[in-house]
Amino acid sequence: MTALVGLVWRRAGRWLRILSLLRYVPPATLAMALLLNVLLGLLPIGFVVAMSVLLQRVPAAIGGDPAAWTALLAVLAVAGAAFGLQQTLAPFQAAAGELVMRHVDGRCRVLLMRAALVDAPAMALDDPELLDDVNAAREAFDRASASPGDAAAGAVALVARYTQLVGAVVLVGITLSPLAAVVIGVTAVVIRFGQRGSLGKFGDFYDGLAGERRKVSYVKALASGPQAAKEIRLLGLVDWLRDRHRRDDLGYLRTMWRGRRALLGPPFLWLSAAGLVGATVVFLLLAGHGGLSLLELGIALQSVLILMRFGVYFPECDVQTQYGSLAYEALLAFRDKGRSLRPLESGLSLPADGLPQRSIRFHDVGFRYRPDGREVLAGLDLEVPAGTSLAVVGLNGAGKTTLVKLLTRLYDPTSGRISVDGHDLRDIEPGDWHRRLAVIFQDYVRYELSFADNIALGAPEFDASDEELLAAARRAGAAEMLGSMPGGPRTVLSRQYEGGRDLSGGQWQRVALARALHAVNAGASVMVLDEPTAQLDVRAEVEFFDRFLDITRGLTTVIISHRFSTVRRADQIVVLEHGRVAERGTHDQLLAAGGRYATLFRLQAERFTDETATPVLESTMDEVS
Repeated sequence: MTALVGLVWRRAGRWLRILSLLRYVPPATLAMALLLNVLLGLLPIGFVVAMSVLLQRVPAAIGGDPAAWTALLAVLAVAGAAFGLQQTLAPFQAAAGELVMRHVDGRCRVLLMRAALVDAPAMALDDPELLDDVNAAREAFDRASASPGDAAAGAVALVARYTQLVGAVVLVGITLSPLAAVVIGVTAVVIRFGQRGSLGKFGDFYDGLAGERRKVSYVKALASGPQAAKEIRLLGLVDWLRDRHRRDDLGYLRTMWRGRRALLGPPFLWLSAAGLVGATVVFLLLAGHGGLSLLELGIALQSVLILMRFGVYFPECDVQTQYGSLAYEALLAFRDKGRSLRPLESGLSLPADGLPQRSIRFHDVGFRYRPDGREVLAGLDLEVPAGTSLAVVGLNGAGKTTLVKLLTRLYDPTSGRISVDGHDLRDIEPGDWHRRLAVIFQDYVRYELSFADNIALGAPEFDASDEELLAAARRAGAAEMLGSMPGGPRTVLSRQYEGGRDLSGGQWQRVALARALHAVNAGASVMVLDEPTAQLDVRAEVEFFDRFLDITRGLTTVIISHRFSTVRRADQIVVLEHGRVAERGTHDQLLAAGGRYATLFRLQAERFTDETATPVLESTMDEVS
């Protein structure tokens, strides 16, 4: 009994969530859709009555009574009008559903974007369970499954079905008996809810396979997308990917098929038996009823048939409401779980204007990505004076990129704190702080947009002119490539578009640098560069850093790098090791100290020393390790 109550409660909650989506539909559109579906539910009832009246009047018309023929033709016209109007309005039902779907999905897409990019902290995107939720929601908007908008449209379409149900029950009650109406009505509802219940159980089972679907989708996207096409071709991975996709897909499908047979097979048998019993009782009542006119008999028979068909699958709403509601629940689960992972806010929301003026400090900062994970940073103490450049070096796993993530407040420390001019970073309004930053990550995004747009995205709220964008490009050494672009600054940076052009890795790096410099022009005061010249050749790197300090003079600059030719001119260099600052000082001070920095510097220098040339420091920390 408890399990049944729990099931009913969950189903009721699911329908309440679906109905809540209708608040996103403009009232006039929703009223029009509801009225249309009420008409589509009533018109078949009108047709049944008209055809039964027509059947009753046929004997009189055959007898030669001219008035009877006139009345027969009038009823025929009414029946034809009801049928014709139903067929005319049917396509508009789909159109109204499309409008409802578009309004709801538009709002839900915004909800998903906000949940992923604002509400949920960055750590939420490392959680496999949350990734399953967000993938299920995203699949719906990619039309790989029913969306929340489909669920809302399906709920509206049910109005026509239930209007028809009520009308048919009323007709059976009037023409046959209230008992027959109750029996056939209950039978129809039992079959309907039983069928929906088994579909709901299968939906829950299907939802539990989200992780398996994500694996299959990844292999499919990998094999059909352009990102890995060159490597797949070069390594001859086509057959391997095909076999892997077939194996994973069949494994997923076999699991789903077994679940479907187990969850849908037995209910089909007992629901069919319930329908047979209910129909038998009603037809016995019909057979035992004396004195039924031809009109009453026609109405009763047709109404009973309408009700017996009510328990079947509804193509316009069943899949839509079932799986669309799962997509919406996945979206809400991702949003709510993501919010629960957010660190506690201090309650303050200090503006970031003018910061930093004195310094950014890490006070005994510790951090781990998972509560049970290893400590990436442990007791990190570090100060970055405002207006100076800091270089951070260290072997893989030392915590360099994690330091950047904490500085940009994608994550908060698990212990200790970060302060800006004495204010805890958690007290500063996050959006304001982000606008003070110009950041290039190692895995910066290569947007398939125009050259100008790729730079403008560094400060999208700043209405920059083409000249301002080109000025940032010139400072980054990216303007010279425009000469070979057919559309100039409006050329899309991808060959997948007509007139588009692909860039080399080094060219993309310059575009990313121009994006950061444009953010500085728009008011950013802290530049964070994570491996900023990793894809530039040695000469281009030297040219860039010869002028880099002049370009960033007055800025607070943090550079993560493995190339010593990058860091040697920084105001301060720190060596991270095991999540702590192992050494700090200028390039000359660290060389003189003869510690870890000096050892790694000399190892890199030896690889590029010849008989006459000054060492060119190109090797990587990874190679040293």
